[in-house]
Amino acid sequence: MRPVSMAEGQRLQRIGRTAKDPVKLRRSIVVLASAQGQSVSDIAHLLACSRDYVRDVIHSFNERGFAALDPKWNGGAPRTIDDPARTRICAIAGCDPRFLGQPFSTWSLSKLRDYLIDSQIVQRISRETLRRILRDGGISWQATKTWKASNDPDFTAKLARVLDLYDHPPVDGRVVCVDEFGPLNLLPRKGKVWRPFKQPARLRATYTRTEGVRHLFAALDLATGKITYRIRERKRWREFLDFCKTLRRRWPGQRLYLILDNYGPHKRPDVLSWCQANNIELVFTPTNASWLNWIESEFAALRYFALSGTDHRSHTEQNAAIAAYIRWHNARTQPKQHFAINSPIRNLNYKINIA
Repeated sequence: MRPVSMAEGQRLQRIGRTAKDPVKLRRSIVVLASAQGQSVSDIAHLLACSRDYVRDVIHSFNERGFAALDPKWNGGAPRTIDDPARTRICAIAGCDPRFLGQPFSTWSLSKLRDYLIDSQIVQRISRETLRRILRDGGISWQATKTWKASNDPDFTAKLARVLDLYDHPPVDGRVVCVDEFGPLNLLPRKGKVWRPFKQPARLRATYTRTEGVRHLFAALDLATGKITYRIRERKRWREFLDFCKTLRRRWPGQRLYLILDNYGPHKRPDVLSWCQANNIELVFTPTNASWLNWIESEFAALRYFALSGTDHRSHTEQNAAIAAYIRWHNARTQPKQHFAINSPIRNLNYKINIA
C-alpha cells in the first residue's frame, strides 16, 4: 500500500462510516485496513473475501486513487424486448382474450406468454419477465367489480330537482332526507379498536339468531342537521306512513319536502294520498341513485361509531346504543344548507345546469 496522507485517511474513514453502496464500503475498508498496516491475510479474514480480491483493490487504489472505490456496473445484458413491444404486451394483457380469438375469458401468465410467442410479438419470454413488464406498465392482477347505472327515463329531471332543493332550500318549507336503515340483527359486528400489538379484541361466534330484526326509520333535517328516528319491527307502508305522520307533527304548518328513494312502500297510494292532503311533497331520487340522499352518509357514520365492534344481546340494548349515538350527534350537529353549494354532488361528470 502506498503512503496515505492525513486527508486521504480521513476521507477513507468517512466513506467507511457513511457509504451506502456495499461495494464502495467494502473497498474502502480494504484500503483503510491496508493503510493501517494490516496484512492481506488479516484483511481477507476480516471481510470474508479472497486474498486476490484484497490485492486487486489495493493495487487499483495505488493506480487510480479514490476512483477505484466506485463500482463500475455494466448494466446487464441488453434488452431483447424494446419499448414498443412492452407497450403492446400491456395493451394485450388488458384486452378480453375472446376479442383476440382465444377460447377463454381471462389471461394467465402462461396463456399470455404462449399467445405472444404464437403471434410473433416476441421470440421468447419467461413468465417472470412478463410479470415484470406488466408491473412496470402499471398492469396488475385485480378482481372484477360490478356497477349499476340508472335506467330512469326521468333521470335528468329528478337529479335536477334534488340538487335544486339542496342548493336553494325553499322558503315556504323544510327539506328532509328520509330513508330506512336495517335490518338490525343481533350479531357480533366486526370493527376496529385500539389494542396492544398482536392482541386483537375477540367476539363470540353465533349460529342461531331467534330474536328477529328491527328497522330504523330516520329523517335528516337539512336546516338543523339533526336526525329524527323511530325503530320498528317491520318496514311496510303502514310503518312508513306512521313515520311521515311523526314528521308532520314535528314541523306543523310547514311544507315538507321529503327526499327518498324508490322503495315500494314509499309509493303506496295510501301514502301518496295522505302526503298530498297534508302538505308533504315526496321527492324521489332517480332509480339506482339513492346515494344522492344525504342521509346515506349519516347511516355510514352510525354503522361505524354505534354498531361496529359491538355484540348486543338484546334489541333493547342495541336500540339504546343507537339512541345514545343519535343524541350525541344531534347535540353537535350544524345546518347542512351552508355546505350545499360546495357539495361533491355538484362536481359529477354529468353536472346538470338547473337554470
